[in-house]
Amino acid sequence: MTPRQIKTLRSLLFLHLPMLLIVFFAIAPYLWMLLTSLKDESTLFTADRTFLPDPITLQNYVRLFAKTGFISNLGHSFIVAGGAVLLGLSVSITAAYSFSRYRFAGRRPLMLMFLLINMFPVVLLIIPLFIIMKHLNLLDSHLGLILAHSTFAIPFATWMMISYFDVVPKSLDEAAQVDGCSPIAAMIKVVLPVTLPGIIATGIYIFITSWNEYLYASVLAGQAVRVLTVAIQTLIGEYEIAWGLLTAAGVIGALPVTLLFMFVQRRLIAGMTQGAVKG
Repeated sequence: MTPRQIKTLRSLLFLHLPMLLIVFFAIAPYLWMLLTSLKDESTLFTADRTFLPDPITLQNYVRLFAKTGFISNLGHSFIVAGGAVLLGLSVSITAAYSFSRYRFAGRRPLMLMFLLINMFPVVLLIIPLFIIMKHLNLLDSHLGLILAHSTFAIPFATWMMISYFDVVPKSLDEAAQVDGCSPIAAMIKVVLPVTLPGIIATGIYIFITSWNEYLYASVLAGQAVRVLTVAIQTLIGEYEIAWGLLTAAGVIGALPVTLLFMFVQRRLIAGMTQGAVKG
C-alpha cells in the first residue's frame, strides 16, 4: 500500500468510523422513536413485529391532536420559551455589557454571584420560587414560568455574553461616543451588530433550556398552563404506557428545536466559536 492509502485507511479506522458509531449511538433513540410513532399501536407488542413500520400510518399523530390538548400544550411551550428568551437576552446583554466595559465597585462579587448560581441544583429553588409565585399570584401562569426559567438561564447567558463582548475592542465604543453616541446607543448601534452570532447562540441556549425544562413546569404550573414536557409525562400511566402517543409526542416536541438548529446552524457555530477567541 502507498503512504497515501495507509493514511486514508488510518483516517477511516480511527476517525471516521468512531465518529460514525458515536453519531449512530446518539441518533438511535430518536430513530427508534420516529419509527415507533409510524406504526399501528396494536402491532407494537405482537410476535411478528418488525423494526420498520409496515404499513406506515399516521394514526398516532391523528389521535394525539384529536384526543388530547397537545396543540395548546405546544402553544404554552412556545409562549414560555419565547418569553424566557426575550427576558433572558434583555437582562444578560445589558448585564454582560456593563461587566465587560466598566469597572465599578462590587463588580467581581456580582460576577461571582452569577457564577455561583449555576453551581446549585435548580431543585433547591423550587420551594422559594413556589412561595414567591404564590404571594405574587403567579402560580399556573405564563409569566410565573418565564420568571422561573430566567432564574437559571440568565446567569449562564450573562457569562456567555461577557465572553462575546470581551472580544470586541473597546475602541469601537469610544469611537462611537466621540461621534456623538451615548453609551447605550453605542452598544445598540455598534457592539450588538458585531456580536450578533453570539446573541443568537445565547438565545438558542435559553430557548432550548426553557423548552426542555420539566421540574419548574410541573410544580409552578397546573391545568391552565401545561407545557409540552408535562403533557408528555401524562401519557405515562401507572399501569400502562401509550407508546404510540408517547413517541408521536416526542417527535413533535423535538421538531421545533431541530428546525431551529437547521435554520441558524451557521450563525450558531459562529457564535459558539466567537467567544473562544480573544485579541
